[in-house]
Amino acid sequence: MALALPQDYGIVHVEKEMLPIIPDPFKLVVRQIKTEDGYKADPTALKQLEVIRKLLGQADQVISCTDAGREGELIMRYVLEYLGYHKETKRLWISSMTEKSIREGFDSLKSSKEFDNLYRAAKARRESDWVVGMNASLSLSMAAGKSNYSLGRVQTPALGMICRRYLDNRDFIAKPYYLLQLRTTKAGKELVLTCTGKYDTPEKLDVDRKKVYEETTAKVVQVEKKEVPEEAPLLYDLTALQRSANTKLGLTAEQTLNIAQKLYEGGYISYPRTGCSYITEDIFEQVPSLIGLLKQHPRFTWHAENLCNQPLNRHCVDDSKMTDHHALIITENYPQRLSLDEQNIYSMIAGRMLEAFSGKCLKETVSVQADCNGVLFGIKGSQIKVPGWRGIYNEPSEKEEGSLLPEFQEDEILPVLGIDTLVKKTKPQPIFTEASLLAAMEGCGRTLDDEKEKEAMEDSGLGTPATRAGIIELLIARHYVERNGRSLIPTPKGLEVYDIVKEKMIANVSMTGGWECALHEIETGKVSTETFTQSINSYTQQITSELLALKLNHPDLPHCNCPKCGAETIIVFNKVAKCSDPNCGFLLFRTFNGRELTDNQMLLLLSGKRTGYLKFTSKKGKKYEASLELDDNYRIEMTFKDNKPKK
Repeated sequence: MALALPQDYGIVHVEKEMLPIIPDPFKLVVRQIKTEDGYKADPTALKQLEVIRKLLGQADQVISCTDAGREGELIMRYVLEYLGYHKETKRLWISSMTEKSIREGFDSLKSSKEFDNLYRAAKARRESDWVVGMNASLSLSMAAGKSNYSLGRVQTPALGMICRRYLDNRDFIAKPYYLLQLRTTKAGKELVLTCTGKYDTPEKLDVDRKKVYEETTAKVVQVEKKEVPEEAPLLYDLTALQRSANTKLGLTAEQTLNIAQKLYEGGYISYPRTGCSYITEDIFEQVPSLIGLLKQHPRFTWHAENLCNQPLNRHCVDDSKMTDHHALIITENYPQRLSLDEQNIYSMIAGRMLEAFSGKCLKETVSVQADCNGVLFGIKGSQIKVPGWRGIYNEPSEKEEGSLLPEFQEDEILPVLGIDTLVKKTKPQPIFTEASLLAAMEGCGRTLDDEKEKEAMEDSGLGTPATRAGIIELLIARHYVERNGRSLIPTPKGLEVYDIVKEKMIANVSMTGGWECALHEIETGKVSTETFTQSINSYTQQITSELLALKLNHPDLPHCNCPKCGAETIIVFNKVAKCSDPNCGFLLFRTFNGRELTDNQMLLLLSGKRTGYLKFTSKKGKKYEASLELDDNYRIEMTFKDNKPKK
């Protein structure tokens, strides 16, 4: 099911005066697919709806078994609303698809009324995305005279984050800085101590270098040794899993979500679309038996056996921090046959469970400072004393038994073997990968300068764990962003859109994050849907006015004569180039065989010239290359690489 488009409300041609379009009430339509005659209802969806309609007429009771989450609730309610079913239903609410969980769920069915607030939040999110996205896109397209702009409540702030990071990285001017290093020896081992401060100019460096250049000894002035406990990581939520899978396996956020969904549907892991890293006390009771299952895992046999014989770490057990679904864990169903990607994701979730319930890692660190004629140099070392959770991804024999620094004593005199100069350069923040973008979207409030905005966004982020992968894929589908290896790079089109809206409300991260907080409060009954809708509608009025008032100065195409009548009357629009003389009627469509021609390619055709070889894909999916030019009848003629023209 989908929300209807403007034409479904009788709006055929959208004019500026009609904006913003705010349907009341919204209409539902069957999922649409694109055909040669425009968008039409998907026949498969229509057929399935008829099956459901027939079953509803025969049923004594209806139980909703859609995903136990915001979107799952919305799908179920939309289908029942569209089919006109208004009786009370029961709700199956489970976090894993094992037979035990399903049976327990059916033994404790809930009334659908208990999830009314969840439905209201989901409905408010879907409708707000429609209102903001539809009106912002139409407004910007009208202001720009182009129809290929798309803006959205979450996608545009996300695009802004990617573009800002890319531009900052691209325009970053590296600055040199300098370090002094002192070479010494201790217990027969050569060591390098580095100055405790940086030098931003060679002149400042030379002052201290002269002080120590002819010195033959340095004096140890401080030795600090301490044990540092390092707590185990929390269990995975979806975003943390996607970040790890992107970093370690090179999987996209969407691929990770799809794989996790398959594992969930197979009954091997708990519900994946969770934003929680904690479990409840009753779930914790199952953990020892789940860890016992991992004794048969080829990678974790020793660790699982070891963990079964010691008290489990409880730091991720907290009922007060539970949301709709607990953190990702394995289930009592141990998988036997999985694809390689499924094995990898399952092992990541299993490995994180072992880490989370293991003890703390205990490190011993040593910090030494030495004075050489008034210039301080330092060196640090560390050693893992008790591996704890860090031992999960190390073999039992590989527990970092490497030695610490040699034993130093205060006031000890060290020989100076030499003084070296190290030249380094400042570095920009790296371009976003999917892993770092997911982290930034999750914690985008931390980067805000305004303390009130930062406080308001403390418990929210940009999008939700379940939607962030879709936002990245949408930006790529819109040709705003492209993948370059693991990096996310904005396209010229993406940078153009960002440049237009970067100072506008539609790109405001804090406002979007604040809405995520409001949607969560609708779920918990703290905020009414009406209050949220009013704020969205007011916001939409503002951004519509902002965007329609834009004065965009796009460079005009060079003037060229009409190929048909010869007069200088060609006007190039977003979709066509046409002669302004009504008696001529020349038309040249920008889209040809599924490919959108650039301004330069349009100019070549209008000037009677041939384009270079362009890449096309046939309706059957076959790729080919051909150059284009206008024939004597002013129609596009293709010349393939084998020189056979085809009209």
